[in-house]
Amino acid sequence: MTINPQHILDALKSVRYPGTGQDIVTAGMVAGDIRIDGKKVSLSLITEKANDPFIKSVVKMAEQAIRTHVGKEIDIRGNITVKPKQPPRPQLPDLLPGVRNIIAISSGKGGVGKSAVCTNLAIALARKGYRVGLLDADIYGPSIPKMLGVEDAQPAVKRTADRDLIVPVENYGIKMLSIGFFVKKENAVVWRGTMAGNALKQLISDADWGELDYFLIDTPPGTSDIHLTLVQTLPITGAVIVSTPQEVALADARKGISMFTGDRINVPILGLVENMAWFTPPELPENRYYIFGKEGCRRLAEELGHALLGQIPVVQSIREGGDHGQPVALHPESITGAAFSELADNLVAAVDRRNSEQPRTQIVKVTRK
Repeated sequence: MTINPQHILDALKSVRYPGTGQDIVTAGMVAGDIRIDGKKVSLSLITEKANDPFIKSVVKMAEQAIRTHVGKEIDIRGNITVKPKQPPRPQLPDLLPGVRNIIAISSGKGGVGKSAVCTNLAIALARKGYRVGLLDADIYGPSIPKMLGVEDAQPAVKRTADRDLIVPVENYGIKMLSIGFFVKKENAVVWRGTMAGNALKQLISDADWGELDYFLIDTPPGTSDIHLTLVQTLPITGAVIVSTPQEVALADARKGISMFTGDRINVPILGLVENMAWFTPPELPENRYYIFGKEGCRRLAEELGHALLGQIPVVQSIREGGDHGQPVALHPESITGAAFSELADNLVAAVDRRNSEQPRTQIVKVTRK
């Protein structure tokens, strides 16, 4: 049988792209350069992004489809070239040229209110006139869209001269992106570490963040692949560690601090935030009940030589504001609003001090043995 390009295209129609379920011919992924030389076949596949997490699997499926539907004797292995539709992402230092300070908001464990602190801190900074970006890097449990009242938003795409860029969603004077904008809110994100890391890189480098004074990153709890992806992608100015005063939480906070300050990562700690520092009932605003322990973060900060940037009380309005997309930092006259305003001032001072005393953080180099 004489092989022609249509035989190859018909075979490739059986290959479906995992990201959409559409066959790669209909999706326009097969370039018009199919070359046939006897039994040797070569062709090119076009991807939307330079770092497509599915493309290696697609190439293997394409090879198998041609050998199955055209002939087992076809020489195709290693003859499929991948061409990205977009040019590669810019590399440092040009990755986020308009961003002055990149702050990782982290916690050693879940349940300490890290995302609520991050969200309210971003709003407090924006209310003081700073240009603020917020990235929800908690790939498996995104909560920032709900807390900022934009759960149903759909980011637009901006076409530039050479690349397509995601336009961050804006609300309360903050630019934000989250994987929560791209998956159904009722569905769990079940991804391996590599896929999660690639998704996070897209939200960072394939977005139009523009000029920012502070780029806050709400990291997942604990220490994970996501943290490594961040420090290998961005020069983190410093980290803020959130904990409750409870001893169990403080033990995990130590691990988070150790991760950032280790020799291989070496990200400065800007300070600690003690969340749920005390309970204040609305009807007794002067009373304080230390239900999770008293000043545990202050003692840990003093022991390790770090600043205590703020103490945030447990007040019912924090939970209500987060659930309804109206964070308490929008009301600086309230007890908690004032606490977040003070936290923002202390963070600005800590960042200025860090920048005057220490050199720019270096990204972590990836080494393989």
